[in-house]
Amino acid sequence: MNNEERQRKKEEKLAKEMARLEEMCVYEKQYEDRGYICGIDEVGRGPLAGPVVAAAVILPKDCRILYVNDSKKLSEKKRELLFDEIMDQAVAVEVGFASHERIDKINILQATYEAMRMAVKNLKVRPDLLLNDAVTIPGIDIEQVPIIKGDAKSISIAAASIIAKVTRDRLMVEYDKLFPYYHFKENKGYGTQVHRDALEKIGPCAIHRKTFIKNFVA
Repeated sequence: MNNEERQRKKEEKLAKEMARLEEMCVYEKQYEDRGYICGIDEVGRGPLAGPVVAAAVILPKDCRILYVNDSKKLSEKKRELLFDEIMDQAVAVEVGFASHERIDKINILQATYEAMRMAVKNLKVRPDLLLNDAVTIPGIDIEQVPIIKGDAKSISIAAASIIAKVTRDRLMVEYDKLFPYYHFKENKGYGTQVHRDALEKIGPCAIHRKTFIKNFVA
């Protein structure tokens, strides 16, 4: 392949990515007259250990960050790079946490809502509209638009999914240093076979969700 062909393929790839991004801005364009639009997403509803983390991200109008997508569709390396770019370009970013104790006390859904409310409340700029991944958050007096699979349909929600995912993953890597037997660095608290084997062998640690591990410990 010569230089001209390589350049053409590079341009085609960029054009395809820009077209994909435009499709992910449908909701942002639809509601652009509302003012500040904030994407909301969470990560960590399924793990056996650690908190649930929510992120709230307000991007500038007409913001296009290449390769922003549902965090589950991105490699760890790509998420880390995009995390920095989102943090650099966003009008405002905040995260909210609900600990394993809160999850056990009020259940995972209510804990998720609590983390989302915290993220929105802590924003330095008050949003005029929330684009949420699938849910309507109770107890918030801001207009909300729940979008099924929103992290793959809205650039704002996708950005929030990346912020939440990277934040929680980094936290679980730190927990791995305190509780190495469970391999949190690799599984991030999810119920892998290695994680379940450790639970059965040595029992839970300080950050396990008691209501989630009933089937793995005596």
